[in-house]
This record gives sequence, C-alpha cells and structure tokens, in this order.
Amino acid sequence: MATVAKTVDPRHDAHPQILAAAQWSQLLSEVQGLIPEAFDSQRRILNLIGGKWQDAGYDRPYRSPNDGTELGNLPFISYEVAQSAVAYQAQEHPAWSRIDLDERRRRVADCLAGIKKHRELLIYLLMWEIGKPHRLAAADVDRCISGVEWYIEKIEPMLGNRTPIGLVSNIASWNYPLSALFHAVLVQVLAGNTAIMKTPTDGGLYALSVCSAIARRCGLPVSIVSGPGGDLSKALVSDPAIACVAFVGGKETGGAIAERLSYRGVRYMLEMEGVNPYGIWEFSNWPELTKQIKKGFEYGKQRCTAYVRFVVQRRLFPQFLDAYLGAVKSLRYGHPALVNLPADEPADLDFGPLISPGKAAELRSDVKEAHERGAVMLYEGKFDDSLFIPGQDRSAYFAPASLLNITKTCMLYHLEPFGPVDSILVVDRLEELIHEMNVSNGSLVSSIACDDPALSGKIAVQLRSFKVGINTMRSRGDRDETFGGLGMSWKGAFVGGRLLVDALTRGEGDERLYGNFPEYTLLPEQR
Repeated sequence: MATVAKTVDPRHDAHPQILAAAQWSQLLSEVQGLIPEAFDSQRRILNLIGGKWQDAGYDRPYRSPNDGTELGNLPFISYEVAQSAVAYQAQEHPAWSRIDLDERRRRVADCLAGIKKHRELLIYLLMWEIGKPHRLAAADVDRCISGVEWYIEKIEPMLGNRTPIGLVSNIASWNYPLSALFHAVLVQVLAGNTAIMKTPTDGGLYALSVCSAIARRCGLPVSIVSGPGGDLSKALVSDPAIACVAFVGGKETGGAIAERLSYRGVRYMLEMEGVNPYGIWEFSNWPELTKQIKKGFEYGKQRCTAYVRFVVQRRLFPQFLDAYLGAVKSLRYGHPALVNLPADEPADLDFGPLISPGKAAELRSDVKEAHERGAVMLYEGKFDDSLFIPGQDRSAYFAPASLLNITKTCMLYHLEPFGPVDSILVVDRLEELIHEMNVSNGSLVSSIACDDPALSGKIAVQLRSFKVGINTMRSRGDRDETFGGLGMSWKGAFVGGRLLVDALTRGEGDERLYGNFPEYTLLPEQR
C-alpha cells in the first residue's frame, strides 16, 4: 500500500503573526488609492476644509497602540486655519438647508452604500488606529450604518415643520469613531445642518477621513480637521458661527464648554465620565451575572458606559467572587490584528491595548496607589504570549485587575479608570449599597442585581444614574432609546431618536429641550 505524504502548513507551528489582510502598509496603500484627493504629493494626509482636501499643517507623530507601528502623521492646523474651516461650513448651511429632505436622504444613503462597500477596510483601520479586535471594530462600523439607516427611515415625522439650526461642531473621544462620531455627523446633515468634526488625537484619523471623503463625494456638507484641543476649541466651540456642540470627553473640559455655551445660548450635548456601578443585593442568578461581567470587559472597558464598580452584599460575596473570577479568568487580550491559525481568520479577543502607553502607565500608577493604601488585589491578570507578536512593544497593554475595598483617599475610588480595572466594595446595609453606588456626582448607567422586583425598583429610584438596569447592564443605545446623564456625567440636551432631532432643529415658539441644563429638565416619563 502506497504511503501518502502528509502536507503540513508550516504556519501552524509558527509564532503568532499578523493577519495577512490586516498588514498596515497594505492598508495605508489601499487608503491612498481609494481617496487620493485626501493626500498631498508627499503622501501626507490633509484636512478637509472648504469642501477640499488641503493644508497638511504641521506633523504630529501618529502611532498604533497595538505595537507602536508608525501609522503616519496627524495634520495639525492652527486656530486661524480652523476658524476658516468653521466659516466655510457655516456659509454652506443656507443652501444645504433648502435641499429637499428626500434628496438629503438619498445622499446620506449613498454615503452609507460607500461605507458598506469599504466595510472591511474600515474594520482593519480601526483595529490599528484604536486597537479594537476585529469583532468589536466590525460592530463599530455596522452600528454606524444601521443607526443612520434607522434615521433615514424615521426622520420625516420627527422633523415635521422643524428647521435646522446651522453648523454643528463635533469633538469626540477616539473610542467610537464611526458608531458615535460619524453616525452623529450623518444624522446632523440629514436633519439639514452642516457639520465639522475634530479628528480625535489618539485615533481614528484614517477611518474618519475615508468616511468623510465618501460623504463629500456624495455631496454632503462635512468637514474634518486635526489639531491640538486647546487651539481648535477656540474655533470649534467659541466661534459665533457654531450653532451647536456635540462633545464626548472628560468632566473638566466638558464643564468648561457647558459654561461657555450656556452663557451664549448655544445648544450642546456633552457626554462625560462617571463611575458606573453595579450593586448586588439578595441575588442568586450567578451564571447570568458571569456572562454580563465578561461582556462588560469588551474593548478593555474603554467606554463611558463601562461598569467599573461592584458593590456587593457581604453575605453574597463568596458567590459573587466565584462568578466574577469565572468571568475575568476567561478573558482573552492581545494584539488585535493577530491571525487565528489554522483558520486564517482574526483572533477572537475581548480587548487589545489601551489607547496609549501613557494611559497604561497612568492606570498602573493608580492601581499601585490603591494597593499601597490598603486595597486588596483580588485579581491580577497575566499576559498570554501566544496572543502577542514575539518581541512586540506591549507598553500600551494592561491586564485586567480587580481591587477590593479601595480607600476613599485613592484616585480609583472617585474616578472612572477607563481601562480594565474594577473596584469591588463589600457592604452590610442597603443604605451603604446605595451610598457607594452614588459615589460620583451622577453617572450615565448603573444596575442592580436583585431577585425581588419590588425591592429592585425601590433601589433603582435612589440611584443617581440616567439609565438603571435591573439584572442587566445598560448601554448608550440610540434610535428611539433616550440617552443622557445626571450630575456631572452629562450636560445639555438628551439624545436618541426624536430628542436628537429636536436638539438639531428648531420648532415654532419658545421651546425647551429635555436635558441636563443649569435649570434641570426631566423627560415626562422620568418625573
């Protein structure tokens, strides 16, 4: 009987490697070929100003958090150039606002078709630019598409006889460039406004530039600029031509913006940070909680609705600990562009790096402080070498950590870590539970795990959170789901569906928007 030689793929025994389709040099060439108008003769990327790609500004090095790969340079511009970009976008508004809604819908739909066509490219760009694993990067792209499609279908009755307000300025963090930032821009122009956005300094330059180029080719009045926040905010926030500001970022910056805009009577939607808590009291469904805890670590908790504080009834702590450790020990984290061999597909990871080495160093310092001041290190994750490229820079990576009973003198007690670090507190009384869940001055979301529906409801109404989940985690949501925040976690108009359209348009007479303004206004269902 003849012996058949067995063919062995040498890659099966090779070191971890980058997915072939996700090689950065190949992706950059594809971007340059797709939107050549966005690059100058030296192949430096430009800003989209006055309807044209122009002004490379001065270079700011741009590196991937994945492994320090050089992605290129951010084209930083000055305040004066940003001011001219604002002026042009404001000038575009009168003509754009007169375009029929059906035509606006057609152009936005054409833009979405272009995004769909280049979906895989955008996914791979996000994997390198902001360190999202393939599954989560795909969700960012897909939620942008499906979310705007919903508005295209539903916007006519929401608009009614309302009129657009003018130029909307967008300053957002790097974590959701498409599903949060570009999604918002497309809804703004669909409602008849013009839009300008600032490139998040830490990531999203190429993905947003591709989408902006597609939008401009479809005749949509959008602009995108890059530059230091301190310089550009004078143009993107304080310029008299700005009719509305949409901001996602920290409390200090957001609070200052709210004060300026409120004084001038300019509309705003400012999403900021808060310590989102999960309380566990008289509860028994531990397998379900384990699933929620694991899902909550997606993208390394680098999102404003991440749950980072667990307040646990003392007698339930042993069961909670089993459920919690079962979740965190199953997490997979490593290089987002890693290939899964022999399947030749992206590795299935829960998260990759933090957004920068600086952020990882900051978090290490905060954890060290808490530990030195008496907190118990309940869990400290370790890197799995099989999920990293041999010899790669790992300075932006942070393995998950959990600290028990952090003292009130520590940063992590009061502030959102924006990374995979949880604080866990044990309490004896229901009053303690509620107090510890309300540690920050308002939060975007919170949840209570409790078997008794009546008791759950009594706890929920005492929580200083905009959204409260009962035995489930809450998320930002959109479409017909209202979103906002209490206290310092949010300032300005609440958004989602009709409320977002209301914030972007004017009705007849003297109207008040629902939101968290200096004179606080609740939704009817929240009164």
